Amino acid sequence: MLALYHLQQEVLAKAIVSVTNDLLTDQRVSRTCDLLHHLGYKVVLVGRKKKGSTPLPKRKYHMYRFSLPFEKGFLFYAFYNMRLFFFLMFNKAHLLVSNDLDTLFPNFLIHKIKGTPLVYDSHEYFTGVPEIQHRPFVKNIWKTIERFCFPKLKYIFTVNNSIASLYKTQYAKPVEVVRNLPDISSSNAFKDRHTLGLPTEKKIVVLQGAGINIDRGAEEALLAMQTKFGLSQAVLYIIGDGDALPVLKEIKESYNLEGKVFFLPRMPYSELMHYTANADLGLTLDKDTNENYRFSLPNKLFDYIHAQVPILASDLVEVRKIITQYHIGMISHSHAPDHLAGLMQQMLFDTKMRAVWKKNLKIAAKELNWNNEKKTLENVFRKFI
Repeated sequence: MLALYHLQQEVLAKAIVSVTNDLLTDQRVSRTCDLLHHLGYKVVLVGRKKKGSTPLPKRKYHMYRFSLPFEKGFLFYAFYNMRLFFFLMFNKAHLLVSNDLDTLFPNFLIHKIKGTPLVYDSHEYFTGVPEIQHRPFVKNIWKTIERFCFPKLKYIFTVNNSIASLYKTQYAKPVEVVRNLPDISSSNAFKDRHTLGLPTEKKIVVLQGAGINIDRGAEEALLAMQTKFGLSQAVLYIIGDGDALPVLKEIKESYNLEGKVFFLPRMPYSELMHYTANADLGLTLDKDTNENYRFSLPNKLFDYIHAQVPILASDLVEVRKIITQYHIGMISHSHAPDHLAGLMQQMLFDTKMRAVWKKNLKIAAKELNWNNEKKTLENVFRKFI
């Protein structure tokens, strides 16, 4: 019996999945690992531990976090990639899954040294992120890594058609699209406002995200909540983390928005969705200031859809396609606070349109879910079992 157990363990294909985050809130990676586990892989997810990281939750697969002396900047990426390289070198795997350009180089080296199959999943147009657009040296390093590795990859995925087209144009490589869609969920399972401590007499507007950063429209959303713009019956909840938060908290204080704007910290996805489902309106207001945002398809868009919350969105190509195809909200062509406030007022209190949006959101949620989307990824993973 013991010999049979060891034999079963041996035939399991081991997949090592790598990211540079702390493994707590990345739903795309979590769904990928669940899929690998479902297919019969022994999964190890590798990331890093930050000073504020909470303990890892219990999941179906193994998780491992590096403790590093630096948390950001060049030295962080250098140390992380070095640690990841040696981790991969001394751990046997049948499949490597690299998430985003900041994990690709060590995975690519091990792929070449050991011959281990490599799947690359690009969650964004990495060299187009705003943080490096005015840092040519840093951008050139990432671009050099991409040019070195990308043309030699065989299995490449990304999150939408626009980013796939950019990569195809640059590298003449086939790139498959797997959008970051939620699992099917039941609205009946969500906690109510009273249980969550949310106001029951106000309309709730929510802006959520793991990256509430510059140029994502959060500042203008706060300014739209000023009394002079007429949203007296509404409050704004900003849920998540990001480098714009200190500025947003200053705006709240400077414009006397106490009681109008509330901040909630980053939280596990399952907990976050309770808050999202109690909102009356969801915001996704990224600005067209860089290639990464221009062609983005934010996770929160699909979270709002599955929570059946009408959406006010900025005019970005991939977002517009979803909003207009399913008719589940409105597109704002301006970030002016008074303009946003006017649209919010309309969307919160136009009962006829809200009924239409709610009906269409149910249809969109049935079509836009991970069960339908994962099939392309599943077909590739099955090759290496």
